[in-house]
Amino acid sequence: MAAEQITLAAEDGHTLTAWLAEPQGDAKGGVVVLHAVYGATPHMGDVCAKWAQAGYRAVAPALFDRLEPGLVFPYSAPAEGGKRYAALSEDQIFADIRAAAAKANPDGPAVISGFCSGGTWAWRAAAREDMTFAAHATFYGSHIAQHIELTPRCPTILHYGTADHVVPLATVEEIAVRHPEAEVHVYPGAGHAFFNPAQETYNAEAAALAWERTVGFLEQTLD
Repeated sequence: MAAEQITLAAEDGHTLTAWLAEPQGDAKGGVVVLHAVYGATPHMGDVCAKWAQAGYRAVAPALFDRLEPGLVFPYSAPAEGGKRYAALSEDQIFADIRAAAAKANPDGPAVISGFCSGGTWAWRAAAREDMTFAAHATFYGSHIAQHIELTPRCPTILHYGTADHVVPLATVEEIAVRHPEAEVHVYPGAGHAFFNPAQETYNAEAAALAWERTVGFLEQTLD
C-alpha cells in the first residue's frame, strides 16, 4: 500500500504530480490530503499510505507544481514554503483540489484533509458552495482563524496541540467556540506538526490518538 507518484490534470489545463495510495479491495471512500508549507514531501506519501491501510484511496496533490515541478522545502525553511503558497491564486489551488478529489473518489464526494497551511485550504474548500466534500479532517490548520467566518459544509474534525507555536491555544479555543458544529481536539504538550515523524515536534502519542479519532470520525460520518 505504499504511495506512488502520479500525474493529474486540472480543469484549467495545468498538469501536476500527486501522491496516490490505493487500499486493498474496494475503497471505503477517497481522501484528498493537502500539504504543509514544505510541499508534497515524502511525508505526504506516507500519510496517503496510512489512509490506504485504513481502507481509503488517498491523493496528495503537489500544489507547488504550478510554480516549479517537484518543488519541496526542508523542514528548516517554512518561510520559503509560505512564500510559495502566497504566490498561488485561490483559483489555482481550488482547481488542483478538484482534480485530486475527482481522482480520490470518482463516484462521489471525497474527504478533504490537510496539514498546517494545507489544513487552512482544506477548511476553505470545505466551506465553498461550489465544492462538495463528505467530511473535513485537518491537523493543526495554521490560518483557520483568519477565515473563521467560514463554516465547513460537511462534518469537520480538527486537531491541535497545546504547545503549538503557530496557533496559540487561545486561538484554538476561539475556533471551537465560533464553530460548535466542529469536533475540535486538543493534545496536551503537543506542538505544531506533531503528526510528522520527520520533524522535531513529532509527538507519537498525540499522533496516534489523533489518527484513531479521525478514522473513527469518518467511520461514523460516512456510514
